[in-house]
Amino acid sequence: MDLAVALVLCLCCLLLLSLWKQRSGKGKLSPGPTPLPILGNILQLDVKDISKSVSSLSKVYGPVFTLYFGMKPTVVLHGYEVVKEALIDLGEEFSRRGSYPVIQRATKGYGIIFSNGKIWKETRRFSLMTLRNFGMGKRSIEDRVQEEARCLVEELRKTNGLPCDPTFILSCAPCNVICSIIFRNRFAYKDQIFLDLMERLNENIRLLGSPWLQEKHNQELEYTVENLANTVLDLFVAGTETTSTTLRYGLLLLLKHPEVTAKVLKEIDHVIGRHRSPCMQNKSHMPYTDAVIHEIQRYIDLVPTNLPHAVTRDIKFRNYLIPKGTDILTSLTSVLHDDKEFPNPEVFDPGHFLDESGNFRKSDYFMAFSTGKRICVGEGLARMELFLFLTTILQKFTLKSVVDPKDLDTTPVVNGLLSVPPFYQLCFIPM
Repeated sequence: MDLAVALVLCLCCLLLLSLWKQRSGKGKLSPGPTPLPILGNILQLDVKDISKSVSSLSKVYGPVFTLYFGMKPTVVLHGYEVVKEALIDLGEEFSRRGSYPVIQRATKGYGIIFSNGKIWKETRRFSLMTLRNFGMGKRSIEDRVQEEARCLVEELRKTNGLPCDPTFILSCAPCNVICSIIFRNRFAYKDQIFLDLMERLNENIRLLGSPWLQEKHNQELEYTVENLANTVLDLFVAGTETTSTTLRYGLLLLLKHPEVTAKVLKEIDHVIGRHRSPCMQNKSHMPYTDAVIHEIQRYIDLVPTNLPHAVTRDIKFRNYLIPKGTDILTSLTSVLHDDKEFPNPEVFDPGHFLDESGNFRKSDYFMAFSTGKRICVGEGLARMELFLFLTTILQKFTLKSVVDPKDLDTTPVVNGLLSVPPFYQLCFIPM
C-alpha cells in the first residue's frame, strides 16, 4: 500500500510539474482551452480535421488563441485580418518554419520548405535564380507544360473511354514537368526510373502526415550536395502532389457540376477552338475558366492550416507577447471560406471570382498558395499547369461520371495537412 501511495504521489507531482511548465515561461501567450498535463490539447481536437476544430475554438477564444501539442505551445491565427497582419505586415517576424520533427530528421534542416535562417534565405534565393535560368516565367517553360499536356491527352486516350481512377496519370503530368525543368528530359509514364521516383515522392508525402514534435536547427550555411538534393526533392514534392491533387479534385467538381463544365467548354470553343493547343495568352480572354480554377482551389482548401510558421524573435502581437521560436498555425480555411468575402463559402460557385459584368474578380482573400515570405516558390508554375492541363483535357474529352453526378460526394476523405478528395472513377470520352 505504501508503494502504491508513493507511486500515485510521484505521478501527481509529475503531472503538476508538466502543467506548470506549460503555463509558465517567457511571454504572455493568448488564452485557449486548458491543456492536459503532458498531452496538451490533443484529446480536445479532431486529428482527422484539425481545421474544423480550430474554427470551433475560434468562436470561443477569438482570432488568436493558444493550443498545446504535447507540452509545446502553438499560437493559432484565425481569420483574414489576423493572418494578413502576421504573414504580410509582419512577414519577416513570422517567416520562420515551425517544427516538423520527422521532416527535420530526414532533411537535417536543408532544402527550401523546412529550412530556416540563412540556409532558407540563401537556398530560396538560389532556387528562384536557378529556376529563372531554367526558363521559369518564360515561354520555354510554357512549351514544356504544353508538351506534357499533349502527352497527358495521349495517356488518357489509352483508357478507351472506360471507367478509370485518374490519380496516377494526373500525378505523372506535373512530376514530368519538374523532370523536364531539372533534368531537361521527361519520362514515359511506365518508365521504371520514373515509377521509382514517383514511389519515393509518395513515401515523402506520407511522412507529411506524421505528428509535430520538437525541432533541431542547423544555422550553418552550406552549399552541399545534401542541401541541393533536399532542395530538388522539395521542388518535386511541392510541385507534384499539390498540383495533381488539385487536378484530381477539380475533375471531381466538374463532374459534380456539369453546368459549370459546359460554360468552360463554351469559352474554350470561343477563344481556343478544338484543334489549337491552349496557351497562357488565352487566359486573359477566358474569365469564366479563370474563375472556375480559382474556385476549385478556394473550395478544396488544399492546405487547411498551412505549413507551420514560427516567430523569429520575441514579438508583441495584439497585446500578447509571443516568445521567439513559438510555433504559429495559420488557418487558411478561415480566409478561403470567409463568408463576407465569399457568400455561401461551402458552395462551389465560380461566381465568387466574377463581377456583375462577368469579368474576373481578384480577391486578397485568395491564399491558396499561402502568402508573405513563405509563399509557394512554384506558384507561377502551378497556375500555368492548372490552366493548361484542365483546358487541354476539356478540349479533347467529354467527362462522364460512372454514377449520377448528384450522388458524387466531394467531401475530403482526409483533412489534415492536405485535403484529399474521395476515390472516384470517370470516363474520358474522346471528342
